[in-house]
Amino acid sequence: MIACIAQRVEGGSLRGLVRKIRATGRVAEPAPERAPGRDDVLRGSVQVRHVDAGSCNGCEIEIGSAFGPVYDAERYGARLVASPRHADVLLVTGPVTRNMADPLRKAYDATPAPKRVVAVGDCAHNCGVFAGGYGVEGAVSDVIPVDVVVRGCPPEPPQIVAALRDLTGR
Repeated sequence: MIACIAQRVEGGSLRGLVRKIRATGRVAEPAPERAPGRDDVLRGSVQVRHVDAGSCNGCEIEIGSAFGPVYDAERYGARLVASPRHADVLLVTGPVTRNMADPLRKAYDATPAPKRVVAVGDCAHNCGVFAGGYGVEGAVSDVIPVDVVVRGCPPEPPQIVAALRDLTGR
């Protein structure tokens, strides 16, 4: 396998690959300035459970980018987990549909205290273009208490990372 990779790299050797990696360096975005200290931060690292309450998946793409190699939310102490029982933060996207209202409440109840809820996107904040739809229960704040709102349709990864940084205090 390494031999195949080495043949495709300039110079055709593993040394050429190592030189290319060193020349490229780190490609992550630089860390933006931190907000002044807040009292409601969950000091250190936070475990984040993402809940799609009925979105169009635009916010999910941006969340994927926020946790990807360029914006790298994990370097600020935010890590995605698979269960709300392991989470400190619920990252909720989309308007809450009638089918997702009860599962969202159950996920909120399963998250141990202290917990925070981050509503990501305009749809999570005020239902966006889905307001008044027959299958829409309401905004996230109509179903569970919301601590932080990240606005945008969809919000950009730096906005999502900034909201998580405010929670971690990093």
